[in-house]
Amino acid sequence: MARLEARDLQVAIPGRAPLMALGVTLRAGERWAVLGPNGVGKTTLLHTLAGLRQPASGALLLDGRPLQHWHRRERARRLGLLFQEHPDAFPSTVLETALIGRHPYLRAWEPESVRDVRFARRALKRVDLAELERRPVQTLSGGERRRLALASVLTQQPEVYLLDEPTNHLDLRHQVQLLAVLREEAQAGACLCMSLHDVNIAVTFCTHAILLFPDGGACAGPGETMFRTEVLERLYQQPLERIDRPGRPPAFLPRG
Repeated sequence: MARLEARDLQVAIPGRAPLMALGVTLRAGERWAVLGPNGVGKTTLLHTLAGLRQPASGALLLDGRPLQHWHRRERARRLGLLFQEHPDAFPSTVLETALIGRHPYLRAWEPESVRDVRFARRALKRVDLAELERRPVQTLSGGERRRLALASVLTQQPEVYLLDEPTNHLDLRHQVQLLAVLREEAQAGACLCMSLHDVNIAVTFCTHAILLFPDGGACAGPGETMFRTEVLERLYQQPLERIDRPGRPPAFLPRG
């Protein structure tokens, strides 16, 4: 299974102080949250980890090999990126859109196989879109499009998932469903790294966290050291009340 490592990684954020050098290793089975206030660079960090942006300094290694030394097709088979927004460039059906995830496995102009279609249909079923596979994408709601974007990444079958606000636009039931699907992927050996705005989803679901502070500071580690009241108050510059729940992770609510 893939291991993605950032060594002394610095990311430049336009109009912001550059993020301090970050050292973190994402391993199989782990579920990482990227937390921080708006505009701090969560999306930029995910795009850098995916190899879409050059870091200001430092190195990224996939299985111990510099990320830039991987062929783009091989890298796309290992790393899956869910964008925050995904505009529809061409008219297509739900199934055709899910099949985009198989492109790293196909030669130029090679049609999808029966096996590829099977992967796509399984992914659509897991995100509750199986009945809509023939629908034009343009007729979907925002939440349905979000689930379809995740289905395309699931169809890709990456070993590292980099997810930018995966619960955005989703109602409560589909948030729970999506997180259950992602937990299954981690239990099967994938590594997850996702930006989130809801700290309580992060506390409940994630095993580790990367925190990006407004002053350019950054830290990373296991949840028991990151999900602490004093740390989260500094992160969001907001007083918080911790609610302990027997047998469950704590919840954090704003005070004042």
